[in-house]
Amino acid sequence: MQPLTSNSLDTYSDEQLLKHLPGFTNHYATVNGVRLHYVEGGQGPALVCLPGWPQTWFSYHPIAAELAQHHRVIIVDIRGMGSSDKPATGYDKKTMAQDIYELLRYLGLEKASLLGHDIGGMVAASFGFNYPQATDKLILADGAHPSEGMRQMPMLPAPGAFADKMDGQQPYVWWMAFNQVKELPEQLLAGRFEYLLEYLFRYVMLDESRMSAFDRAVYAAVYNQPENIRAANAWYQALEQDIADANTYERLSMPVLGIGSHVSYSYLQMSLPYMAENVEVIGILDSGHYMFEEKPAQVLAAVLSFLQPFAN
Repeated sequence: MQPLTSNSLDTYSDEQLLKHLPGFTNHYATVNGVRLHYVEGGQGPALVCLPGWPQTWFSYHPIAAELAQHHRVIIVDIRGMGSSDKPATGYDKKTMAQDIYELLRYLGLEKASLLGHDIGGMVAASFGFNYPQATDKLILADGAHPSEGMRQMPMLPAPGAFADKMDGQQPYVWWMAFNQVKELPEQLLAGRFEYLLEYLFRYVMLDESRMSAFDRAVYAAVYNQPENIRAANAWYQALEQDIADANTYERLSMPVLGIGSHVSYSYLQMSLPYMAENVEVIGILDSGHYMFEEKPAQVLAAVLSFLQPFAN
């Protein structure tokens, strides 16, 4: 990967990236005390899309155009991500869900369906728990609300499980612990985050070639900045509060779809029925974690089928 310069950073600006998504437009809104960046396109029932770590709104580009054929698609850089504000606090998922709720109010929307991937799935689940009246349907792609089960994650990998590719039955997600550490990650990774990206995509994807060199450069341009690393790690550092909040919630009553990859299908099968009364879990088992890039057609089929009768 070539070093990023000021000119190359312009190549990866939101305005330039929107050229990859004709019909989508760039917006900002100050809600719940933070300025959120989002892009929007399409018409129809609202579908709010929330990305995960270490990506931005651009992670939805493989599926956004088709979703916009059926929905008003609103892809948000969550608090601490991309071009959104990166305050010192507020990274518990309940506060981040309030960000999204206030954004809906800003947009004049009473209800929406939500699609969240990874950390975005945690925020989407929290939205469902805290604002059920504003949630039509909920889709969680390789991400669900933090729970007590996280405490069972091993400090050391199971024997033979820590190889070049993540073991789907015995996953070892060492970055969950690394991202808990304050200050050190940004000191180590500022200006060289591409090394972590290269490792991560190789480890958690079954076909890492599906994450293009351009996509990798987009995310490196964002996460090479110390403040962006600090803010993204704060999503993980808030997990203790998230788990405490989870213990106060009633089960979700709206329709919930879990989409699990090779690395998370078994986990979602076990966990989502405890979270929701009306839940369906499907597996895209020939994909790793970054399923939008690896298997966009399968993701679209699952999402649009679930959102019926909206997607007519």
